[in-house]
Amino acid sequence: MATNVPVLVGPVQLRYVQSMTVTEGYRIERIMGSRFSQATQPTNKTIVLEAVLLGPQRLTQKKELEALALVSRLLVAAVAPTLAASGIPVVSGLTISLDMQITDLRFTQSVAKREALDVSITLQQVPRSSLSAVLGEVADLSLAAATAAVPSGPAANPIARSLGSFI
Repeated sequence: MATNVPVLVGPVQLRYVQSMTVTEGYRIERIMGSRFSQATQPTNKTIVLEAVLLGPQRLTQKKELEALALVSRLLVAAVAPTLAASGIPVVSGLTISLDMQITDLRFTQSVAKREALDVSITLQQVPRSSLSAVLGEVADLSLAAATAAVPSGPAANPIARSLGSFI
């Protein structure tokens, strides 16, 4: 049985992530006086996590995420120009992203899952310096290279078939 590797949002370990969406892109602008367009700059990276907080530590994790969101908003509002290398790192098997800020945090508790909290977290990249942006990209590329080198599943068609036979 494989171990459940958590997704780290700052110091908070999310063990039961249901989905993770990373959105990146480029701003496209029309070249003045022309019918052509070009990509001018990357848009901010956005990560959306959907997870379940289980067990007796679920309320502690909820408070940790709330504190992380509150502190990150207060730091940005209070001392944004002086922040040189701080932000919330997100580390997972999909991405390593530095300098993220929580922009939306939603908790849901339902009758169907009394002993669990569903959490939705939206983070947006807010690069503090070009050095931290480069370090984040290098870490993300390293993760991609390491993941590509490790076999992760069976071949695309592991069942040998011959012409005319049906299984």
